Amino acid sequence: MPSRPSAKPLLSEPLTPSRWWRHWWRKQTPHRQDRFAMLAPLIAVLLFFAAIGSSFMYLRLEEIDREQEAVKRDVEYTQQQIRLRLLERQEQLMRIGRDISNEEVDAQEFVSRAESLVAQHPDLQSVSWIDERRRIKASYSAPSLPTPLVRVVDTLLRPGGDTESTFSLARDLQQPVYAQPAGKSEVVPLLQLHIPLADRGHFAGVLLAEYSNENLLRYGVPAEVLAKYAVALLNGNGRVLAGNAGPIHSVGTRLLPWSSQSEAYEIPVSPVGNGLVLRAQAYRTSQGVIGSGLFWLVGALSVLTAWMLIGNWRHTRRRLQAQQALVSETNFRRAMESSMLTGMRALDMQGRITYVNTAFCRMTGWSESALVGHTAPFVHWPEEDRAYLAARLEDELNGRTPPGGFQVRVKRRDGSVFDGRMYVAPLIDAVGKQTGWMTSMTDITEPNRIREQLSASYERFTKVLEALDASVSVAPINSHELLFANKLYRLWFGVQTEGHEKLVAQAGVPTIPPSDETMDDVDAFAGLPTDSLTDTQAESSEVFVPELGKWLEVRTRYLSWVDARLVQMVIATDITPRRRAEEQSAAQAERAQTSSRLITMGEMASSVAHELNQPLAAISNYCNGMVSRIKGNGIAEADLLAALDKTARQAQRAGQIIQRIQSFVKRSEPNRSPSDVEHMVSEAVELAGIELRRRNVRLSHYVAARLPRLQVDPILIEQVLVNLLRNAAEAIDLAQRPTAQRNIELRVIPKLMDEKAGIEFSVSDTGRGLAPEVQERLFEAFFSTKAEGMGIGLNLCRTIVESHLGRMQAENLYNGNEGTGCRFSFWLPLAQSSIAQIGPANTPPTPE
Repeated sequence: MPSRPSAKPLLSEPLTPSRWWRHWWRKQTPHRQDRFAMLAPLIAVLLFFAAIGSSFMYLRLEEIDREQEAVKRDVEYTQQQIRLRLLERQEQLMRIGRDISNEEVDAQEFVSRAESLVAQHPDLQSVSWIDERRRIKASYSAPSLPTPLVRVVDTLLRPGGDTESTFSLARDLQQPVYAQPAGKSEVVPLLQLHIPLADRGHFAGVLLAEYSNENLLRYGVPAEVLAKYAVALLNGNGRVLAGNAGPIHSVGTRLLPWSSQSEAYEIPVSPVGNGLVLRAQAYRTSQGVIGSGLFWLVGALSVLTAWMLIGNWRHTRRRLQAQQALVSETNFRRAMESSMLTGMRALDMQGRITYVNTAFCRMTGWSESALVGHTAPFVHWPEEDRAYLAARLEDELNGRTPPGGFQVRVKRRDGSVFDGRMYVAPLIDAVGKQTGWMTSMTDITEPNRIREQLSASYERFTKVLEALDASVSVAPINSHELLFANKLYRLWFGVQTEGHEKLVAQAGVPTIPPSDETMDDVDAFAGLPTDSLTDTQAESSEVFVPELGKWLEVRTRYLSWVDARLVQMVIATDITPRRRAEEQSAAQAERAQTSSRLITMGEMASSVAHELNQPLAAISNYCNGMVSRIKGNGIAEADLLAALDKTARQAQRAGQIIQRIQSFVKRSEPNRSPSDVEHMVSEAVELAGIELRRRNVRLSHYVAARLPRLQVDPILIEQVLVNLLRNAAEAIDLAQRPTAQRNIELRVIPKLMDEKAGIEFSVSDTGRGLAPEVQERLFEAFFSTKAEGMGIGLNLCRTIVESHLGRMQAENLYNGNEGTGCRFSFWLPLAQSSIAQIGPANTPPTPE
């Protein structure tokens, strides 16, 4: 049958793109059709090569990103392991430090505990107990410590060294300080931890622990990380402290160079900081995309594909495109599933496991074949939790799981159990139909352990504060919110801030004024130096609380609260028993001072009687003479008046002696008032002069001109001077000096001490001086070198001087190697109003 010509498209039919393409192709000549047929495969080949190049570049970039992410993830995980290891050691060392501060551990017990700690933890090399004067009280080092690491104490804490500066930093901060001291090239560098010790709130030294960087890297880095990376510990300057420092790593029989810097990652090790950096660099385990045989195989296949496209381009193009897309998608999804750390599990609508990824199998320890296709109860369910897990599975299949996931216990194949958190989402296929449920699981065993440790630490901290015998309260500045109050505070003041504010007000602690209305309401303290406030030392004062009937010692300081607010902490301690004891001590000291003056007058009784005998005898002689002459009418009126005037002066002299003695021994309350120095000296010289004349001792005294007044009790200062002058006379009498050498010198001059202006009183004698054993116990109570002495004179003198904020001392005088006497001196400070009045000390006249 003859073939019919092809029918032309009717004009009435719609012109679709396919119809238009066929119509255009048929209109072309055969030659042009051949050219287009050849051009199309070439264009397809070029596009295919471009697609292949882009794919390899994309795969290479994806490979680099995955390697970088893996390095970063493993390094951060390793840093957490080292950090937890350091924090665990730090907690154990801090417990030893608290026992030392509580005086529960002596040097022998410390060495025993340090030996046990070093034996348990190979990364810990040595533990030393150093007091506040930088002296090592006890120390223990690991027996395996190399000889270059055994350091001399003087070298360890020499001035200007790294360890000495870290010691000072720990003393100032009062918290643990890590340091990486710069050691010599032949000494293996160690990591040091300084833990400050406290003794009743004062710095009492440090607990120095030294870690081996090599052992810290060996035992702190997981084995799987060491197998994949070249791990090293660096200091802040980039120096390698421990780890692999070589530039190559062996793979099989070939030595391949390290990967590029893009596959390396470093991070500071907390809590050490920038002084210790963990660095890891991935080993090259392959030759890369371009260096692998796959690249050349694909290149060859591309050439073959180009030749096949020239011969049969339609069929080959479609097939290769479908195959390449399927391989690429499958490889990508498989790589993505294998590199995930989160376990993935898919269930169908009946609760049967249809899919698990590599991470899920690695977590549970079961293979994919042992999990896929099974229904509840699953093999990774613990027997004791199966009822609970069955209920959770029922909720999961019914879509009743919480968005935040839920926590379960999962059993591994070896029988161990770990905590996991599961998140559930519907599994939707390509056509939008739900075919099951997708579950993701993460291991939260370590976060749970850390949370439990933090909870236990907080409970211990709260118990300690609740058991304190001091009131502790914390409140924000210019706020009525009470952030914290311990048990004693609640017992005294309740749960309101009135007690806190009253203690701050009575203690006179300056507070930060509230902001004006024109200031920003969001931050009322904008621009204020809060850092300097929190770094200042705690202020202390003593106040009396009438509501409690107690004396309290109030200590305050500023803190930065957990929410970054500036707060004020107040610690109030009951010091009522101490204040009562101080009052009783002051009363006893006053009675002792009066008794001392009475004893002094008793010892001077014979001298006083002799001194009074002279004016009384003169009065008797004058009266008898006047009576005799009046009876004989042999006295003129002028002579009578002169005799009566002399009698009156002698009586006045006797009265002055008695009045001075009465004022000296009179018991009265201490009365500090502006007192003239020259008047006090003259009164003391007048009183002591009676005893000096009896012992045939000459006194020369010098008082500088224009001395300001002292804010003192003049009777007490006179008592000190009289006691010193009498002791000097007794020392000269005991030494049996000749008349020419029986001299006492009293000097009163202005003097600066510790950059404070004051006046110095000194009494020098020509006795034998003080023996060394006497000089050590000179100011002790009830110690005396006299057979009949009570041993309270010099002790009271020093108590009186120190109560006036002064100082007292004694020293021997020498002429070459020969002792020529003793010098007692005491210094009294000037009041601020009197400092400007004092002028330069006048030079005393040269004695004749």
